[in-house]
Amino acid sequence: MEYLNNYIPQEYLALKINYCRQQLEKLPNAKVHDRMVNGSLIKKVIVDKHRYNIDSKIGSEYYQTAQLREELKRELELLESLWKSNVKAPIPSLLCKDSDRIIMVGEDLPVVMDKEYFDSLKNDANENYTKPAFYPFNGTFYRSAYEREIAIFYTEMGIPFKYEPKVYINGLRKPIYPDFVPYFKEINSCKFHEHFGMMSSSDYTRETKIKFSNYTNAGLLLGIDYIFTYSDKDTVFDPRFLAANINSLVFGSILCSN
Repeated sequence: MEYLNNYIPQEYLALKINYCRQQLEKLPNAKVHDRMVNGSLIKKVIVDKHRYNIDSKIGSEYYQTAQLREELKRELELLESLWKSNVKAPIPSLLCKDSDRIIMVGEDLPVVMDKEYFDSLKNDANENYTKPAFYPFNGTFYRSAYEREIAIFYTEMGIPFKYEPKVYINGLRKPIYPDFVPYFKEINSCKFHEHFGMMSSSDYTRETKIKFSNYTNAGLLLGIDYIFTYSDKDTVFDPRFLAANINSLVFGSILCSN
């Protein structure tokens, strides 16, 4: 977990810690209790001294809650240990809230870029160009070593993402396929990330201009709703640049939310 340990922005780390704490405060205090009965393991969920069978409707719901609580506790423990190791200051209190950023997918058709929208996007949907088989990661082939490194970065940071999903935006008759669409649960919002792998090419310069216009026409803001990163064949992946962009996306969205 090199990227998480060494490159997570301090502000974003504080936000992730606050998110885990706030979610744990909201969730019912559900715990799973295991007991052996006649040689069989019986699971029950305990909530406020009440016991529920996990195969009942309410028991099943509380069982999922208990599992979510355990996941949040493990994540919080990891994040707090990172803070203690790397930051010599108290953890600031930050309010995690939905950013409510909007994308225009058609004329007079706004869509909130939230978890529901993110889940609707199909991963690895671009079949217009053949991909090489040289850069695999987690079952997906990427178009370059740099793109694969970006995928590893997002994964280690605990940021879900879709790679080249099909996206419809206002003003275009055909869909586009952003390189990455990361989702930030702390603000319940996904973003667009375009990576240009030949920054010295004039064709890529023109492509940047076109994609900037496309996103702007869809009502999106550079540095808040989408980012551009760049590399060349001899460029080494620098996680600090992407980490700085993540801070811009997250905290810019918080400032621009309703």
